[in-house]
Amino acid sequence: MKNVKMPTSDSYREFLIECLKDPEHATGYIEALLEEKDPEPELLRNALRKVAEAHAESNKLSESAKQHHEKLDKILTQSGGAEIYTLVELLDALGFRVALVPKEN
Repeated sequence: MKNVKMPTSDSYREFLIECLKDPEHATGYIEALLEEKDPEPELLRNALRKVAEAHAESNKLSESAKQHHEKLDKILTQSGGAEIYTLVELLDALGFRVALVPKEN
């Protein structure tokens, strides 16, 4: 996002949700968490929750996306995201990296 100024009166959470309505900002936000060397699984779960919330506020959260988010949230609660981070580590060891790109409408 260009020329983003931190708000002075709104809460950071509101600012973050507003930023996450932008698909490029949201993909960068999630991608950065997936690239962490010492990941904190709760952060990934929280980030996905915030992106889903931003989509819901923009009326862009389909029923299917809501159901998938709820299912993944349960998995992340139980496993701590071990499967996701293991996949990222494997891809890294093979010389690849995970990259998220917003879908074109």
